[in-house]
Amino acid sequence: MITKSPTTNPKEIREMIRTGEWNQPTPGISPGHVQANLAVLPQEFAFDFLLFTQRNPQPCPVLEVIESGNFEPVRIAPGADLRTDLPKYMIYEYGELVGKVENLIEYWRADLVSFLMGCSFSFEDAFHRAGIPVRHLEEGKSDPTFISNIETIPAGVFSGPMVVSMWPVHWTQVSRVVQITTRYPGAHGAPVHIGDPDAIGISDLYKPEYGDTVKLREGEVPVFWGCGVTPQEVALRSKPSLMMTHSAGHMFVTDLTDEDIAII
Repeated sequence: MITKSPTTNPKEIREMIRTGEWNQPTPGISPGHVQANLAVLPQEFAFDFLLFTQRNPQPCPVLEVIESGNFEPVRIAPGADLRTDLPKYMIYEYGELVGKVENLIEYWRADLVSFLMGCSFSFEDAFHRAGIPVRHLEEGKSDPTFISNIETIPAGVFSGPMVVSMWPVHWTQVSRVVQITTRYPGAHGAPVHIGDPDAIGISDLYKPEYGDTVKLREGEVPVFWGCGVTPQEVALRSKPSLMMTHSAGHMFVTDLTDEDIAII
């Protein structure tokens, strides 16, 4: 069960994470502010990965790219430190997960380029304003996330399956959910699939590869969005010498508001 953060201010939340006061998943914290996925790569892979994000904007909508050696996202969270301001990180080397750590200080190098990509947690406040329940928040969890059979469009050395998150939505609200999320392409945008999970290679909605399980109630339909955990699966298949990412559900909280990335 995820406990509630004592503050909703993005800067204060990042400071709490940096000092170790908060190390939990980030659903529901700082409502109305954009959360971001993280991928950090050596400069030699940066162009290929940037091209990968451009070809796959639903799972990987870029919010900011930070040049090699730098760790401050000056556009979306000035003063922040990407080495310390996420609750948990994953480290991949040559296609193997080699570490789960609370900061990247000892792993940081001058040749590293960082990518911040939008997250569906940014939909949560919009759903609340529209009166649409968010099940993982109701249950105090992170959203269930699955490896689908939808292939991303390869770019350079990078390829792999799209990872998707699932939110239960009552069938009477599905069209409204599509309308809402289409406004936020910077937070994965419209769903990539609605309904039958078998059609995208998911055999059991109660066995997610990442995140938590949530209940589907009578009359509800599973709705799937592209997910920023996709780069982690891409790292496993593509085997770059190094990729460092957020841990699923443990996001970077930006200063941007949801409306800052809305298009309508």
